[in-house]
Amino acid sequence: MEKNIAVIWGDCSSPEIVKQTLRVLDKVAEKYGHTFHYTDAAMGGEAIDKYGDPLPQHELDKCLAADSVLLGAVGGPKWEGLPGEQRPEKGLLRLRAGMGLYSNNRPAKIWPQLAPASPLKPEIVAKGIDFIIVRELIGGVYFGKHETYTLENGEKQAVDSMPYAEHEIERIGRIGFETAMKRRRKLCCVDKANVLDTSRLWRAVMHRLQAEYPEVEYSEMFVDNCAMQVVKDPSQFDVIVTENMFGDILSDEAAQITGSLGMLASASLGDGTALYEPSHGSAPDIAGRGIANPLAQILSVEMMLRYSFDMGEAADDIRRAVTAVLDEGWRTGDIKQSDTPADKLVGTAQMGDLVVSRL
Repeated sequence: MEKNIAVIWGDCSSPEIVKQTLRVLDKVAEKYGHTFHYTDAAMGGEAIDKYGDPLPQHELDKCLAADSVLLGAVGGPKWEGLPGEQRPEKGLLRLRAGMGLYSNNRPAKIWPQLAPASPLKPEIVAKGIDFIIVRELIGGVYFGKHETYTLENGEKQAVDSMPYAEHEIERIGRIGFETAMKRRRKLCCVDKANVLDTSRLWRAVMHRLQAEYPEVEYSEMFVDNCAMQVVKDPSQFDVIVTENMFGDILSDEAAQITGSLGMLASASLGDGTALYEPSHGSAPDIAGRGIANPLAQILSVEMMLRYSFDMGEAADDIRRAVTAVLDEGWRTGDIKQSDTPADKLVGTAQMGDLVVSRL
């Protein structure tokens, strides 16, 4: 099989871990007789430095022409002083919108080998953490109108709108139900329907969809309660579906309770080319030191092989390789424990070597 992958190397520490991820893909290609073609696409800080724009149209076109996109995290202190429209994060929003990626699927699953790293009490962790957040990605307050103006009395006032149309809710709601059907058949819609009209519209649309999926146990929860329940009893959740900003916040919270952002990948899906990335940021504080954890980025291509390329066997190989490395006690600095032997602590390239050698 021959596939074209657009590679956004990202900023700060990201190129170091993307490099190891491409080594994993090359090993998969060698083992199974596939051919992966890589096309570099600039976005974020790299694109700002090269073109003065966080996502030029010609770079977006490269992504649209690919079979899949591998994204390294973007952003860093170097670009923080720029106006909002010129910052790396704006490039990411434009990439999602330009590719029509309306669903971000982010698993929150604890690796048994890393259970002690979870900040939750052992008795909570022992009940299990294995759920996925399906976040609407190109609507809501992040894509609504943003206005700051001066009132008659001279005081400034800012307004951010949170628009949602029924079709936007229906397509993400359907992904939520379909995801639940492939898992434990439980779906929780998280909103703020006691306050927001958008949330009440979400509920109305979800109730219509619910009739199509009688096998799914459907429930609803206010976002503030959900934020509490994620740390109090995460075992109750299977699939959570929610709007953009709520999903952004909850998915970061969910990632943290697993013990390390460095282990969690995510997939952004639409009706065309999909995008795969780690859940963590660009780690500017450790850039260039060769100690960043590449496993989340590597696990993002596991999702790519599984969901975009229908290469389930190869995807299983990557997960088995990562599991074997963890079982043997190898750790990067972010996932080490107090009893991790010094000779089991490795850097970015060494962790890449370990995974590749077990494929």
